[in-house]
Parts: sequence; structure tokens; C-alpha cells
Amino acid sequence: MNKRLLFVVNVDWFFLSHRLPIALNAQQAGFEVHIATSITDKLNVLQAYGLTVHPLGLVRGGLGAFNALKTIIELRRIYRAVQPDVVHLVTIKPVLLGGLVARWLRVPALVSAVSGLGYVFTANGPVASLRRWVVGRIYAWALGHHNQTVIFQNPDDRDTLVAAAGLSSTKIEMIRGSGVDLKQYAVAPEASGVPVVLFPARLLADKGIFEFVQAAILLGARGVSARFALAGMVDTANPSSVSQLQLDELIASGVVEHWGYRTDMPQVIASANLVVLPSYREGLPKVLLEAAAGGRAVVTTDVPGCRDAIEPGVTGLLVPVRNAESLACAIEQLLIAPERRLAMGLAGRQLAEKEFDVRAVVDKHIAIYRRLLASR
Repeated sequence: MNKRLLFVVNVDWFFLSHRLPIALNAQQAGFEVHIATSITDKLNVLQAYGLTVHPLGLVRGGLGAFNALKTIIELRRIYRAVQPDVVHLVTIKPVLLGGLVARWLRVPALVSAVSGLGYVFTANGPVASLRRWVVGRIYAWALGHHNQTVIFQNPDDRDTLVAAAGLSSTKIEMIRGSGVDLKQYAVAPEASGVPVVLFPARLLADKGIFEFVQAAILLGARGVSARFALAGMVDTANPSSVSQLQLDELIASGVVEHWGYRTDMPQVIASANLVVLPSYREGLPKVLLEAAAGGRAVVTTDVPGCRDAIEPGVTGLLVPVRNAESLACAIEQLLIAPERRLAMGLAGRQLAEKEFDVRAVVDKHIAIYRRLLASR
């Protein structure tokens, strides 16, 4: 095709975990693939895949005016240097700021992937309400490109932005998450011994880490035998992250284990008996797709994104958000009923095979690129 595709993503590790298969298949389809992202330690990995990398000084966290302007200037420079035929924006800041620049420079085709609405839409209070109103106005501009597809992972996020930004239904595509490579996962037998309850996510209040810890304390007090493990990292750029001191204190208390940041998710999932994500809101959390692919039952919250990743009562249980007592009860239900837990895990694998295969996700994206190019 000899066309240039530019991904704009907040950080390199997120691109590798959530969008790499799309980029590699786009290369096979004839695209010259570029990525603009903030760099941690993954530059060599990205370049090894044949991707042209444009480091982007994108500050995660708040959307301050100075940092926003700085990012807009950087994106303008990168867009002009690459001259992309298609720009694919992923995560909140790229969608907002990259969308504005794409309209400004009249990029031929634009894909905006809304993978969750983030901290602004989960926070409470009058200040949060004002921020939501402001961000809604920015979304209205960023999603106003004449040749654009906006990808949503769940209907709640879609409906929220349709209302907040006046988004046209002709621009909307629903794709349930970033998919999972089913070949990497197998339904392994559960390990013997004390069951492992796994929290596989960044260590954020918004992910429900404090409810998870409180549930572990409650179950310990009831004499329930289980190991509670955190597989994730502190994210200081996120305002809801636990601090390193808080994490050290949790580990020292013996309530939870910390397995750190892991890239071997098939093995991590296989090491668990139950996967728990008590998040406040998501796009469609990849870790729940991975849990399904690995044949593990899930306990998660009845909120946008999380409830869309399971079949309630079939592949897992839903609990009210921000409710440690309900979370503890649901975890206990599945710990004391291994047959039910195993049946849910097998049903999860069937759901993954039906809905979450990364090959189908990739094919949908390539089709979107081609459709937009044909209508430019």
C-alpha cells in the first residue's frame, strides 16, 4: 500500500502490551508504521520490530495548559515530519491533543481509540464536574475530524461521549478491547496448596487496590486461607497511584504479596486460582480478557468496562464498586466452591475464543484504515 500509519500513544509499554499486534499486521499489509510515544526503557524493543519511533515528551497525569501546549507543538512537528496518511490515537491525552492537531493540519484519516475515560470521569465533587465539562468541550473538537473513526470498547463510554461531545453515530465503531493471543494461553490446572487471589493491575486507587487489600484483611479475620498477590507497579504519574511507602507498608504487613511488574501474563494467570479487579471504571480491561483466555474465574465490579468483559454468573461475579465487604464475600464464595470456580474458568475460555481473539481485533483495525483511506 505504501501508506504511512502513525500511532500516538501515551507511553511505550502500553503500546507494546495493547497495540503491537495491530502495528505488526499493518506492516504486513504494506503500511510504513511510525509511533510517537513517551519513552521509558522500551526504545530498542520498538525499533527491533521495525517501527520508526518519535520520542514524545508527553507528561501523564493532569492536563495542565503548559504541558498540553508543549505536547501540541511536539505533535505538530512530528505530524509534519512523518506526513502520515492515517493517524491512530490511543488513550486520553493523545485522543484529545492529537485530535486537535490532526484537524489543524488536515491529516487525511484519523482513528481515535477511547480505551476508557480515566480519572476525570471517575472523580467526584464540584471541581471534577467542572473538569468533565471542560474535557467534554475538548473532546467535541478532537472528535470532529471529517474523516474519522472513533473506537469504543464499551457502550457506556460511547454513550457518555456522544452526550458530552455530540459525536455522530456514523463515526463510531465498537471493538471489545485490544484482544488476546489465544495461542499463548492454555487452561492450566490450578496449583495445589493455598489458593492464590490475584490483583493484576497498576497499583492505583482507581483500580480498586485499597478495596482488594481490605477484602484480604476481612477474609483473614474470618479464617479464610488464601494468598493475596499484587502483580503490578506503582505509577507515580497517575494521581490515584499508591506511593512506594504505602506499598512497602502493605508488603511488610503480610496481608499481600507483591509480584512486581510482569510481562509473562500467561504464567501469572496460570499461577492464580482467582483473578480480581475491583476497578472504578475501565475501557475493557485486557487483564480480564487474559484471565478468560487462561481459564480463570473473575471477580470484578459492576462498572463500565469491567462488566462488559465477563458474563456475570457464568465466567465470574460482579460486585458493587468501592465496597470491600461485598468484594470479600464474592471472593470467599469462589474460594470455598472450587467446582464452581473451575466451571467459570472454562466458560471464560469459551468466551475468549468467541469474543476476544486478537486476530479478529487486528482485522477490524486494518479494515478501518482501508475504509478511511478509500474515503479521504
